[in-house]
Amino acid sequence: MALCAVSTPTTKTHLGFSHHNHLIFYRTSSKSTKTTTRTTHIACSAGDQKTVVIGLAADSGCGKSTFMRRLTSVFGGAAEPPKGGNPDSNTLISDTTTVICLDDYHSLDRYGRKEKGVTALDPRANNFDLMYEQVKAIKEGVAVEKPIYNHVTGLLDPPELIQPPKILVIEGLHPMYDPRVRDLLDFSIYLDISNEVKFAWKIQRDMAERGHSLESIKASIEARKPDFDAYIDPQKQYADAVIEVLPTQLIPDDNEGKVLRVRLIMKEGVKYFSPVYLFDEGSTISWIPCGRKLTCSYPGIKFFYGPDAYYSDEVSLLEMDGMFDRLDELIYVESHLSNLSTKFYGEVTQQMLKHADFPGSNNGTGFFQTIVGLKIRDLYEQIIGESASAPLEAAKV
Repeated sequence: MALCAVSTPTTKTHLGFSHHNHLIFYRTSSKSTKTTTRTTHIACSAGDQKTVVIGLAADSGCGKSTFMRRLTSVFGGAAEPPKGGNPDSNTLISDTTTVICLDDYHSLDRYGRKEKGVTALDPRANNFDLMYEQVKAIKEGVAVEKPIYNHVTGLLDPPELIQPPKILVIEGLHPMYDPRVRDLLDFSIYLDISNEVKFAWKIQRDMAERGHSLESIKASIEARKPDFDAYIDPQKQYADAVIEVLPTQLIPDDNEGKVLRVRLIMKEGVKYFSPVYLFDEGSTISWIPCGRKLTCSYPGIKFFYGPDAYYSDEVSLLEMDGMFDRLDELIYVESHLSNLSTKFYGEVTQQMLKHADFPGSNNGTGFFQTIVGLKIRDLYEQIIGESASAPLEAAKV
């Protein structure tokens, strides 16, 4: 863990950074568009181990929080808000991971966006310079004071201190939008939810958890769509893995959205990442599991695997349509998949059983999120192993 010394704050009215393991951080007031800034100098002595940075992109209400909980669980321990900090912090910290919500880099609060007529998806409402500088600093082992966007009040709260973790996950709307931030990522995921499924999910979350009306949710979705199409959706072309959620093809003209077809799109040639495959790597396979070994309600379940092209990249595609009734039987499917990066036989099934109450635990969303979490663990261990062996190899020369 980096050791930090905090100097006496001084008043500033502009943004700026100094280097040589020193950064200047800014405190922003919680008023609408009138802001005052103070700088805090934090000098850090970083360890030799660099932080591995993972990017997760998705629109609001598309399952990022559930994915983060599954990912953190793979590394062991629960992710909790910073102890003794702002109760409205968006940050989650475990022994291994720190998850930062990129909403914290909004340059305009809720009222400022309304005044200027922009959504949170618009790049003009976000401070990409600060995002880049702070993610870069954390990756290099330097602590930062990160802003906090308060989702309850819609205002910008005073910042919080973030120490460099073993794994930093930046999740939100724009982790792959800025090429500078994109280049800092060791691995990237995009959650691609179809409009029909997204609408159903957003209604469930915003009505049940946030008290929004159906009319306000519909209006919010329509207002955001142009900016989503322009600024968020194009990021999926840069992702190393895409989890795409679509309506089922097993029920003709289905419009309920209860049964899902989920596709795991895995880019070929990514360092430290070997795509998962079904039965025979590189083949094209359609598989309906035996009904005596995997209990499935109507309309059943179907898997597909094969090579494909995604934008200009070669990818491997694993698809699951339908849902299963008994999680313990999932080991039957797991046993037919290879390159899962599990530590022991049945680990995917164990992780699914551990979080049976999480959304998507009976379909491909939870299944593929768990698989990607295990692949990220493997990627992290490869990076750290390579980093540890480098000085030994150099000493032999």
